[in-house]
Amino acid sequence: MANRDTPVNGRRSKLSLQKTGNLILTDAGQSIVWATNTASVSSMKLQLHNNGNLVLQSMEGDKLWQSFDSPTNTLLPQQPLTKNVRLVSSRSQTDISSGYYKLLFHQDNILFLVFDGPETSSVYWPDPWLLDDQIDRSRYNDSKIAVFDDKGHFLSSDGVKFRSLDYGKGPYRRLTLDFDGNLRLYSLEEENRTWSVTWHATSKPCRIHGACGPNSICIYDRNLGRKCTCPPRFKMKNQTDWSYGCEPEFKIPCKKKDVGFVKLHHVDFYGYNIHLLKNYTFAMCKETCLNMCNCKGFQHKFIEDDGHYNCYPKRELRNGHLSANFNGTLHLKFRKSEISSLKGNLQEFQLNCSIPLRKNLNRSYDKKGGNGSLKILLWCASVVGWIEVVSISVALLFIYRTRLRSEAANKQGYFAIATRFRRFSYAELKRATCDFSKEIGRGGAGVVYKGVLPDQRIAAIKRLNEANQGEEEFLAEISTIGRLNHMNLIDMWGYCAERSNRLLVYEYMENGSLADNLMSNVLDWEKGFDIAVGIAKGLAYLHEECLEWVLHCDVKPQNILLDTNFQPKVADFGLSKILNRDGTSDLTFSRIRGTRGYMAPEWILNLPITSKVDVYSYGMVVLEMATGNGFQTTGSEGVGEHQGLVARVREKKYGAESMAVWIQEIVDPAIGSQWDMNMLEILIEVAMQCVEEDKDVRPTMSQVVEMLLRHT
Repeated sequence: MANRDTPVNGRRSKLSLQKTGNLILTDAGQSIVWATNTASVSSMKLQLHNNGNLVLQSMEGDKLWQSFDSPTNTLLPQQPLTKNVRLVSSRSQTDISSGYYKLLFHQDNILFLVFDGPETSSVYWPDPWLLDDQIDRSRYNDSKIAVFDDKGHFLSSDGVKFRSLDYGKGPYRRLTLDFDGNLRLYSLEEENRTWSVTWHATSKPCRIHGACGPNSICIYDRNLGRKCTCPPRFKMKNQTDWSYGCEPEFKIPCKKKDVGFVKLHHVDFYGYNIHLLKNYTFAMCKETCLNMCNCKGFQHKFIEDDGHYNCYPKRELRNGHLSANFNGTLHLKFRKSEISSLKGNLQEFQLNCSIPLRKNLNRSYDKKGGNGSLKILLWCASVVGWIEVVSISVALLFIYRTRLRSEAANKQGYFAIATRFRRFSYAELKRATCDFSKEIGRGGAGVVYKGVLPDQRIAAIKRLNEANQGEEEFLAEISTIGRLNHMNLIDMWGYCAERSNRLLVYEYMENGSLADNLMSNVLDWEKGFDIAVGIAKGLAYLHEECLEWVLHCDVKPQNILLDTNFQPKVADFGLSKILNRDGTSDLTFSRIRGTRGYMAPEWILNLPITSKVDVYSYGMVVLEMATGNGFQTTGSEGVGEHQGLVARVREKKYGAESMAVWIQEIVDPAIGSQWDMNMLEILIEVAMQCVEEDKDVRPTMSQVVEMLLRHT
């Protein structure tokens, strides 16, 4: 399946080996659609080896290209899977283009299967909820290689090993990542020339993520196989493709009084929890979901190992499956007015083992009226009963109103527990900052004050300018910050959302900002290089590693803070934009974000905003660190880098006779005397790649980290 995403005509297309040593595939119109991009002055030959490897080599046997280096969805015996190679499934049984399932080595050296869809990405093999020792995997071997032999024995550097059911010499074999996301080992039966499965990664098809798309439920039947269905009052989004999932036929309101829940028994949606709330009662769990507009439903599950119930409010409904072996229940959020019409539509989601029996009793009854004494006695009893009911109702109403007031007071406490943040009152933070008199920083989003919290911790308290944000939206963004955890991100301690006041409470950094330290020239080359690496790691985490990818939008020295050990902490990332899995943002920007001099050209040219805007800003920060020089901007828009620092560096670099000459010409003498010249060259080289005008040429932040660590 070479060139699977842009297939050729098939009739007038041809594969040609040119005299230059380049192997090309041309379509009917003679346009080149694929090439090996190889070159050789000696004679070449293209040979298909017995192991299935197509090799382009010289007459002396030197390999220029081989098909084993570029698998699609299948590995053959002796074909290695390495850190630079991955298997990618087909889109469907009839569409051979690249699908969403991948087999590859993760950066922590583990071989895994991942669903990498257009909106989300998640690992499903090995089981993500199991620990390393439970799956017999090791993260300590970084060779990242896997291979299986002719006998059907598979071995991976992380410890994965298995054998085919028909282990031994004989049949032809292949390891294929099928379109349904399951990895299978096939053996060819010689008699009927058919492929039979002799091993598979999982025997539970509904555990494969993305099988049925968002908001849908996977059901597996031994006889019928895997099928997808929608919850009640949901409909299939694309009638020809289940990967698009389901969509509701109604809009879920945000107000608590208009919302109810529908029980889906034996249904589980794995992952995408807003929080994991331990030791929560059912009422607390329900109230948490009601208070969050972005909560689609919740599960309340007893954890045997811990001996208590956990609460799982759902941000998204993905990886849904129904199984009789799953004892949990999903409480799906619905509009209250819709619930009454669903009573007869929930049978398919209830796996009842029996139907209640109605037993007829063979007794006869006297239909004539009873005596008068009995009527009087019943009347008196009903009056007394009515008085008791009224008394109990009054007492229950009193208890309910007392509890309601208590729950209203503790509601934000539950949110604080869920997000590990404390909710401060406005009065507390006003006292902590001496009536907001200790200003230590100012930016486009707000003013930062130094303060002392009631527990005597020193904090940086940021008062946001844009106070028109609703409380639900603000708390939703706070919960996003709660899921971010990295040593190179500033640690947040709490927040305030009182009336129109919006404040964030952060840890205080003793060494101030990178901007302060650049002005004082106190950074030697080792500290400076470590700071550059740390910033890159923090941004790479925001872009590619956390659960929800985040776009910073305002990377600059003032937003890089330094702790006591001069470890950098990226700040002001909390209220930025969420990224799609392709690195773009669906959200529109009402205004240009960022600071003049550090902004990428995309902001000004009204181009799509991706994570590469942060890469550009990072490059400008590193240039400023490495050279000790600021930059000159022309015009109010701040697009003057070619007349400023970038243009000067590019001009000196390509016009000088040697490295030492051009570095000395662009680096401030005060900086140059403290820095190692080789390290300076590395930093400047990386920075210049980051500030390329074409965003597609810029590296990703993870690539920046890799380039810098290569030289440590």
